[in-house]
Amino acid sequence: QGCTQKYIVKNYFYYYLFRFSAALGEEIFYITFLPFTYWNIDHSISRRMIIVWSIVMYIGQVSKDILKWPRPLSPPVVKLERRTNAEYGMPSTHAMAATAISFSFFIATVNQYQYPLELGLVAAFVFSTLVCLSRLYTGMHTVLDVIGGALISAVLLVLLYPAWDVIDHLLLTSPFCPLLSIVVPLVLCYNYPKLDYYSPTRGDTTTILGAAAGATVGFWLNNQYTAAVYASKSFQLGFPLISSKMLVVLTRFFVGILVVLLTRWLMKSVVLGVLGYLYKFPIRDLEARRRLEVEVPYKFITYSSVGFTATVIVPLLHELLGL
Repeated sequence: QGCTQKYIVKNYFYYYLFRFSAALGEEIFYITFLPFTYWNIDHSISRRMIIVWSIVMYIGQVSKDILKWPRPLSPPVVKLERRTNAEYGMPSTHAMAATAISFSFFIATVNQYQYPLELGLVAAFVFSTLVCLSRLYTGMHTVLDVIGGALISAVLLVLLYPAWDVIDHLLLTSPFCPLLSIVVPLVLCYNYPKLDYYSPTRGDTTTILGAAAGATVGFWLNNQYTAAVYASKSFQLGFPLISSKMLVVLTRFFVGILVVLLTRWLMKSVVLGVLGYLYKFPIRDLEARRRLEVEVPYKFITYSSVGFTATVIVPLLHELLGL
């Protein structure tokens, strides 16, 4: 499993299309699109997407390690990715995330912005389909994995949609929100299903729940103690990308993403340094970083800081800079 298969790319269009589409279900997409939505489109839409994304991804990741269905055999399949090869296959969490994010975005925006219903539906379908197909092209999932992931995500969306407003209200107003937002994800991370060998699923799950926890605390704090720096009413006539405020939107995004990435780098270095000192291991020791007592606090603290920074620190910085 550790060897690299050689392959020849015969169609560069498909190759780059599906490699790019695969990235739409990974951290690089989450850490850019979700904050962009919060900073530039609508706070309530971002909150709802983060709620759905964290729940769907947790269920998907845990399902992998409970079902333990193997990924496609290689050969005959050629695998274009290596990091996730140690994970099980069913369900495809790329398919789950793409379905959840695209259709929750569509459902949350269709009644708030003026755009054709058909256009939003087609965009959500195309986005999720490209990500699903990318998992087949890269050799990481079977057709059943992808269909199962998309269907599970669709069912969860149907079940969660009636409770969206209730959950959102509780996240903003309940005095127990900050405590529960931290304690519940931590309990879930520390009690993640145990495997016979190391898999990145626990670390990825901790990353997702940590980011959602930090963002949720930020949502609550903003609602309790600060006025909204910018709200959807600023963009009633349409999406910001087609408005006269495009320069402000781009500036907000680049300033925000720079601060978010700096936060991730700083917290990662500090937390790993502290844990390395406590548990007596060098920071570059990969095996030590995979231990439960190291991986969970390291990733949870790092990414909860990222979520908090994106929802509290960055908006305050935008206000300070007049953005």
